[in-house]
Amino acid sequence: MKIYDDKHIKNVAFVGAHKSGKTTLAETMLFEAGLVSRRGSVENKNTISDYHAIEHERETSVFATPLHTEWRNYKINIIDTPGLDDYIGEIASTMHVIDSIVMVINAQYGVEVGTEIIWDYIDRFSHPTLFVINQIDHPSADFDESYKSIVELVGKNVVKIQYPLVVDGAQCIVDVLKMKMYKFGPQGGKPEKLEIPKDQIEHATALQNELIEKAAENDENLMELYFDKGTLNEDEMREGIKKGMLNNELFPVFCISALNDMGTGRLMGFIDNVAPSAADLKPEQSVEGITVECDINAPTALFVFKTVYEPNLGQISFFKVKSGEIKQNDKLENSRNNEIEILNQLYIMDGKNRELVEKLSAGDIGATLKLKFTETNDTLRTKGSGITIKPIIYPEARITKAVKAIDKNDDEKLNEALRKIHSQDPTVAVKYSSELKQLILSCQGELHLATIDWILQNTYGIKAVFEQPRIAYRETIQRSATTSYKHKKQSGGSGQFGEVHIKIEPWFEGMPEPEGFNVRGKEEIDLEWGGKLIFYNCIVGGVIDARYLPSVLKGILEVMEEGPLTGSYARDVRVMLFDGKMHAVDSNDISFKIAGAHAFKEAFLNAKPKLLEPINELSVKVPEELMGNVMTDLQSRRSIILGMDSEGKYQTIRAKTPLAEMYKYSTTLRSITQGRGSFSTKFSNFELVPTNVQEELVKK
Repeated sequence: MKIYDDKHIKNVAFVGAHKSGKTTLAETMLFEAGLVSRRGSVENKNTISDYHAIEHERETSVFATPLHTEWRNYKINIIDTPGLDDYIGEIASTMHVIDSIVMVINAQYGVEVGTEIIWDYIDRFSHPTLFVINQIDHPSADFDESYKSIVELVGKNVVKIQYPLVVDGAQCIVDVLKMKMYKFGPQGGKPEKLEIPKDQIEHATALQNELIEKAAENDENLMELYFDKGTLNEDEMREGIKKGMLNNELFPVFCISALNDMGTGRLMGFIDNVAPSAADLKPEQSVEGITVECDINAPTALFVFKTVYEPNLGQISFFKVKSGEIKQNDKLENSRNNEIEILNQLYIMDGKNRELVEKLSAGDIGATLKLKFTETNDTLRTKGSGITIKPIIYPEARITKAVKAIDKNDDEKLNEALRKIHSQDPTVAVKYSSELKQLILSCQGELHLATIDWILQNTYGIKAVFEQPRIAYRETIQRSATTSYKHKKQSGGSGQFGEVHIKIEPWFEGMPEPEGFNVRGKEEIDLEWGGKLIFYNCIVGGVIDARYLPSVLKGILEVMEEGPLTGSYARDVRVMLFDGKMHAVDSNDISFKIAGAHAFKEAFLNAKPKLLEPINELSVKVPEELMGNVMTDLQSRRSIILGMDSEGKYQTIRAKTPLAEMYKYSTTLRSITQGRGSFSTKFSNFELVPTNVQEELVKK
C-alpha cells in the first residue's frame, strides 16, 4: 500500500442520528474509490463497517468501525460511528483521533433527536465540521427544511456549498464553489458536468457571494483580496473555508444520495482538498506539557484509542500515530507502566478485513495484534521521549445494575467477560461492592445494557440476570445517649470481664469540644465509607487501663460497619468513653472489644437513629414544550428542583434526586420525551430518609 505523508492523510468521523445513512455513505466511498467492487447494504448485512453479528441482527451500528479509502492521491481514514447515544463511548474514543467531523443528516427528517444529542456532546471538542444532507432523491426529502434545522443547531455560520435540483426528471446537484451542476443518471455514479441553468444563475451566484464573504472573514489577507477584487477565486475560497472550519466559524453543507451514489465523489474531493489534516490542527500538549508535533521526524508517539477482541485474532489495538513513524517490529515504551511492546505486525483495518503494511507515519491510523501490556488510553512512545498523550475522558454512566450469572459455575467466566467488555468499551464499568455484596455494572442506558447482555450470551455463552442494585444507605443519630455495658463470662480458669460507660452524640464539622468531661485523648477517624468517628478518652483514675482503649474502639468500629438499624454503614458519631471497670485477672482485649460493641449498639438505638440515603445531582436536557411532563415525573421521584437554564429551544433542569428513585429513569425519560431528552447524573451527598421510607426499610 502507498505510504502517505501527513498533509495527504485525512481522518474523519461519520456521525449522525440512527438511520441517517453513515454506513451506506462509507460503503459508497469505498466503492467510488475502487476499493470494493460491489457495494454492500445494511439490509443485506454485508457492509464493510457493520460486520458484527449484533449489528447484522439489529441492522444498526453498535461499534465505531475504522476503515479507509483513497481518492486522488489522498488517504481518507473513516470512523463510522453509531447513531444512538447509548453508544456515546464509541464516539468519545473517536473524537480523540479524528481531524474533522462529517455530520450526516437525513433529508427526510433534518436534524433529529440523535443528531441533537450527539452534537451536544461533540461540540465541546471543537473539531472542524461539515454537514452532509443525505437521501436528497427520496420522495419525502426536504433539503431546505433540513438546512434550516442545521442553522438552528449550530448558528449562522452554516453555508451552502451545494443544493439539489431536479432537471427534466434527473437528480442534479448545483455546486456554488465550482459554479457547476452535476447531473446524475438513475444509477448514480459518475455525473455529467454541466453549466448551471439560466433560471438558477441568480440564486447560485447569491449563494456563492455568501460563501465568498464567509471565506474572506476568516483571514485578513483574503479579506484584503476580497476588498480589492470584489471576489475570490476557487483556490482562495478553499483556503478561507479551511481556516473557517479550523476556527469553528464556518460549517459547509453538501448534499448527496449515498444509497444511489450521487455526489459522493465530490464530497471526497472536498475532504481531500479542504478538510483539515492532523498537520493543520494546533499541536497537542502531552500530559507532561510537551508539544506533540504531527511530524514524521519527531519522536514516535502512538495513542491507543480502541481495543477489540476478535474470536480468531484475539486482542486488536487501534492507534493513531500522533508523531514520528512506526515500522514493523519496532519497540516502544508504554508510558503507563514502562513496559516495552514489540509491534510485530502493522495493519490498516477495514471492518474485519486487514491489510499488512510496513510502516505508518504521523497522522495515520492503524492497528496491531496481541499487545501484552497495553490497553485503551495508553501511549506507546520512543523510550526516553517522556510523552504521554492526554487520555480520553469518557461520559459518566447513567444507569447501574446488579449482575450475576444464572449458573453459579459461570461466575469466574462472567468476571473475565465483563473485563473484556470494559476493555473494549470503558463506559461499561464493573466493580464488586463489598458493602452491597453485589457485582455492580454501570453503563449508558437500557439499549446499552441489552447490547452487553447480547454479547455475554452470544460471544461468551453466559446467561446473566440484571437486577436493581441495593441502595448504599448510611445510619446516623439525631440526639445524644448515655449507656453502660458489662461483659462478664466465667467458664473455669481465667474468665472475661470488661465494663464501659459511654456517651454518644451526632458529630458535625466545627462542633465544640464536649463539656463536662476530662478529655485525656482524642482520635479522629475518617471512615472508608464517608463521614467520621470521633473517639474521646475521658477515663480518669485509671479505671480502665490505657492498653484496653484500642479494643473498645475496635468494637465500636465493627458495629459501625454493620449498623444497628439496617446493617448499613454508620457515620458521623462522636463517642466519649468516660468510665468503666476492669478485673486484675479476667480483663483482656476481647472483653473490652465486646463491651464497647454492645454499649455502642445500645446507645445508638437510644439516640434517635436515622437512615441517610444517597442523593444524586441530576441534569436533564429536554425540549421546552416537554418540560412540564419531565418536571411532573421528577417531583414523583422526590426530587428537589434546583433551577433551570435555557439553551435555545431546550431547557436544562437541575435537580437533586434520591438514588433509590433513579431506577429505570433512562427508560422513562426516553418514553416521555420521545427520545429527545438526555440526562447526566453524579453523586452529591447523603440526606435523611423520610420517616415512612425508613420504617419500610427497617422492616425489610
